[in-house]
Amino acid sequence: MGTVAATMARSGTGRTWPGARAALWLTLLVPFALGTPSSAGAGAGPPRRYSEAREPCDDWNPERNVYFGDLHVHTAFSQDASTQGTRNTPRDAYRFARGEPLGIQPYDAAGLPGRTLQLDRPLDFTAVTDHAEQLGETTICNTPGLTGYDSWVCHMYRRWPRAAFYVMNWRSSSGRPRFAFCGPGGQLCLDAAQTPWREIQSAAEAAYDRTSACTFTTFVGYEWTGARDLFNLHRNVIFRNAEVPALPISFYEVQDGPGLWAALRRDCVDADGACDALVIPHNSNLSGGLMFPGTRRDGSALDADDARAMARAEPLVEVMQHKGDSECDLSAVSGPSGMTGPDELCAFELLPYDGFVGQYFPILADPPPVSSFVRNALGRGLGLEEELGVNPYQYGLVASTDTHLGTPGAVAEDDFPGHGGAGKSAREGVPAGLPDEIDFNPGGLAVLWAEENSRDALFAAMRRREAYGTSGPRMTVRFFGGWGYGAELCQSEAFAAEGIAGGVPMGGVLPPAPDGAAAPRFAVWALRDPGRDGAPLQRIQIVKGWLENGTSREAVYDVAGGPNSASVDLATCEPRGAGADSLCAVWTDPDFDAGERAFYYARVLENPTCRWSQWVCRRAGVDCADPSSVGEGLEPCCAESHRPTVQERAWTSPVWYRPAP
Repeated sequence: MGTVAATMARSGTGRTWPGARAALWLTLLVPFALGTPSSAGAGAGPPRRYSEAREPCDDWNPERNVYFGDLHVHTAFSQDASTQGTRNTPRDAYRFARGEPLGIQPYDAAGLPGRTLQLDRPLDFTAVTDHAEQLGETTICNTPGLTGYDSWVCHMYRRWPRAAFYVMNWRSSSGRPRFAFCGPGGQLCLDAAQTPWREIQSAAEAAYDRTSACTFTTFVGYEWTGARDLFNLHRNVIFRNAEVPALPISFYEVQDGPGLWAALRRDCVDADGACDALVIPHNSNLSGGLMFPGTRRDGSALDADDARAMARAEPLVEVMQHKGDSECDLSAVSGPSGMTGPDELCAFELLPYDGFVGQYFPILADPPPVSSFVRNALGRGLGLEEELGVNPYQYGLVASTDTHLGTPGAVAEDDFPGHGGAGKSAREGVPAGLPDEIDFNPGGLAVLWAEENSRDALFAAMRRREAYGTSGPRMTVRFFGGWGYGAELCQSEAFAAEGIAGGVPMGGVLPPAPDGAAAPRFAVWALRDPGRDGAPLQRIQIVKGWLENGTSREAVYDVAGGPNSASVDLATCEPRGAGADSLCAVWTDPDFDAGERAFYYARVLENPTCRWSQWVCRRAGVDCADPSSVGEGLEPCCAESHRPTVQERAWTSPVWYRPAP
């Protein structure tokens, strides 16, 4: 475990890529851009292949390093962010991710920001994912002289931005054609979208550290903001390198996931060159059960080709972000041993409604169905695999923020200004009381295990699902599945090497059982976040899902640590009680059946800490026994539904078991 622990101390500030030096290396490294092995970086590992020109990284590690990042970030280029006063651009977002301070709204008459944020530790990687829909519309409405600038829509955008937020978002998510000011076929808006799309690419290039220091990695990306009946089908598209389509494919062009995957194959993956992309669904908790339907859009059955296309396009799913947790709901879990009854930990950041309509019109809200959650999709995937021979929902898990302030990685509970987007607007001033909707949260982080901090290495980690998500803290977690791990592995300095040699990491599929192996064994190790966002670890659980006589079932097992007496003083937000700096276990499934398909993932839990809303309520001096202390906007502090504490966590990608044919 020495190698793993050492990566926690590594911290990069990132560097820009000077143009002159870039030109020199582009000349020297053209062969690497074409995919030939690199001979540079002597002593820094074996020759490496890259899909673009860059220096090999000095931190190359065959056992892989841990990298923390954010794959869901919006800036002023997104209509919903700009109408809420966001002025930060993709370049600003990357500066923030690399550790620089950044101003956020509200702005005064001189254009000075009223608030400033700064990460206490830089991120290792970031993708700006502005909405593909309305990139051109927003550009036209902000650019005098462009045709459409004087349209009624743009007048509304500039004069009544909050109204524009609803009207323009409804238009873009309803499947209707673009506004008339976009011209025939929407061509004026498509042409205008070229400007921000080029700037998104330019900003990513300027911030990407192509030197051997490899301090910071950027990905060109965007969000496809699809919807059906106002239910969320949103997906982020992440490109492997700087080779991307001429324009992002939006919901205006294709209205479902299969259409998006086919368009990406046509314009990127199967086109000449080195373009490659993957897709990450998010906020399935707001999809009304439509994110993982298990059928085609018309309700007909999937076939193996459909499942194969889905599995290749979408290797990851976003399990948690600003707009709630999508892991699981409070339906019962069952198993011969382990946890039975409701999984109470599924109450974590669980939104009470099944779509955006429920947020704005609570009277119309329905609770989210179990089919909206990732754990259910993982189970459904087992059944589809048995039927089709391919698992379309073989997802790895990540988390991110979905910030609409251009502030990737801003996940601190004790300093949360809100994230905008579907949350509260601070365009005209900081909202009275709570800075965001009480049901929302600061979001999480995506974590990747890769040999080095380069686009190719990180993209490969995403593709093979060697990834996990956290609800904000930077916990380091490793998870391996195999057949012969011994209990002594937790005491080994070579935990990672032995884990790799004896099985597969998170995201992998177990190899066939060797002769004499009765059940798979899982090795899991977690190290607490040593920074200010971290708290002692309480326990590690393994969540199992399996297919029993065609029915998906699940169980939860405590495998290291366990429930303890840790608590929080709500008057001071001071934590109480003991916990662990690290936890480790080698666990054997006591209920294994070699004839049943199964998945296993680890869930790591911290001791309880104050939730962001409690930090605000405490600082405002709210005493729920004294109504006079409850100021404007602070009423949710005393609501019965308010959760004053939070139990931060991490979720690993699963390891899958398939019965022998």
